[in-house]
Amino acid sequence: MSITFSGWEAQTDRTHLSSGSKPERGGRYTMYHGTHISIAKNIIKGGFQRSKGGLLGAGVYVSRNIDKAKCYPLNVEKKQRVVLKLKVQVGKVKKIDCDNHPLQKTWSQNGYDTAWVPPHSNIASIKSGREEDCVWDPKRIAVVGIAYCLNDVAKRELIQLIDRQATGAGSDAQAPHKPNCTVCGKENVTPHPLQACWKCSETICPFQDSHKCRN
Repeated sequence: MSITFSGWEAQTDRTHLSSGSKPERGGRYTMYHGTHISIAKNIIKGGFQRSKGGLLGAGVYVSRNIDKAKCYPLNVEKKQRVVLKLKVQVGKVKKIDCDNHPLQKTWSQNGYDTAWVPPHSNIASIKSGREEDCVWDPKRIAVVGIAYCLNDVAKRELIQLIDRQATGAGSDAQAPHKPNCTVCGKENVTPHPLQACWKCSETICPFQDSHKCRN
């Protein structure tokens, strides 16, 4: 029996990386951080600076929920906001899911690298019910892209700056950015093995989510 195969479509396991499931210890996750357009360049060039305080105490506040990040900074126009796409090494994670949790602000002093507030937690100040994370060490965070920016000119400049960081000229505060694969668009940690499709001869990458052969 012969089978004709003319492409594929990958199905993503969303349960593992979704904001509803606890980040696994030692895992590396895509997260987001909302900031002012005037500050984004400094973060990309010099890395994040740990905040002095907040709901979870000192640290860098991020989320796997991009809609959460789009709300920050507060009290500024949308066109002044930028959402940075990040890769975060979470390390050892502490779940904080209620007000007055005994480790709410002292988790970092008790051997944890990241504090995680799950969606729809019992923390009254999080009205949106969206996930929130706080990472103690800024070096665990690398900026890898721009997820949201309404200013097209500024967005291009920020993307170019991220790409320049890949040369090693950036700060040691974040890992060098790897240029994305030109076919699948995903992070190119090592060169992807591009090849020609056996049927339509189009260049394909084994990591792309789908491929449909040309007629």
